[in-house]
Amino acid sequence: MAVVDVSGFEEFVKAVDRNQGKSIFAYFTGSKGADGVSWCEDCVRAEPIVRAELDKLPEGSVFICCQTGTRPEWKNLENKFRTELKITKVPTLMRYGTGTIIFGT
Repeated sequence: MAVVDVSGFEEFVKAVDRNQGKSIFAYFTGSKGADGVSWCEDCVRAEPIVRAELDKLPEGSVFICCQTGTRPEWKNLENKFRTELKITKVPTLMRYGTGTIIFGT
């Protein structure tokens, strides 16, 4: 299982393109500041729990951890995570390509 960390919609799309044909699990989180901590308190609590379970993903799958932007960027209803991927909350974990959201607070 490969782990890919990206920031922003364009990087997410590139990571998906590079991993076509693989089972992709995508975790969307509020972006982290210079201190390495996300503005999203729920994301801060969820990330270590999610990462602790990565070894349970199917062999050959890809886990993409995507930072969705600053709080104002995320709150913009026109951002591409909302309009293109229909993500309404962070954190959200989904099995990409199936439309299955595993969790979203």
